[in-house]
Amino acid sequence: MARFIHIGDTIDYTPGTDVTSGAVVVQGSLVGIAVRDTAANTLGALRVTGVHEFPKATGQAIAAGAAVHWDATAGRATTTTTNNAFIGKAVKAAATADTEVWVRLSQ
Repeated sequence: MARFIHIGDTIDYTPGTDVTSGAVVVQGSLVGIAVRDTAANTLGALRVTGVHEFPKATGQAIAAGAAVHWDATAGRATTTTTNNAFIGKAVKAAATADTEVWVRLSQ
C-alpha cells in the first residue's frame, strides 16, 4: 500500500554547498531546479515539474518534442545523451543560433 505524501511539484533538498535560485541540480537521474538560494546544509527545495528555460548548447538545433538532456559539465541543455541526465522534452523549437530552450521537466 502506498501513502500520499504531497503533490510533488517540489521536493526537499539539502545541498552540500550553497545553491543559487534557478540552479539546475542533478541527483542521479532526478533533475530539479532550485526554488530559492539555499545555504549549504540547509533545507531547501527543488522544482521537478513545469516548463523552464534552460541555456542551450551553441550550434545545436532542438526540435519541439525532442528529448533534452542536461550537460552538467558545460551547464547547458543538449540532445546528446552520453554522460548527460534526461531533463524532459522541448516544448518549443530552438534554432542553432538560439541560446535558450524551453523544456517541460519530466522524470
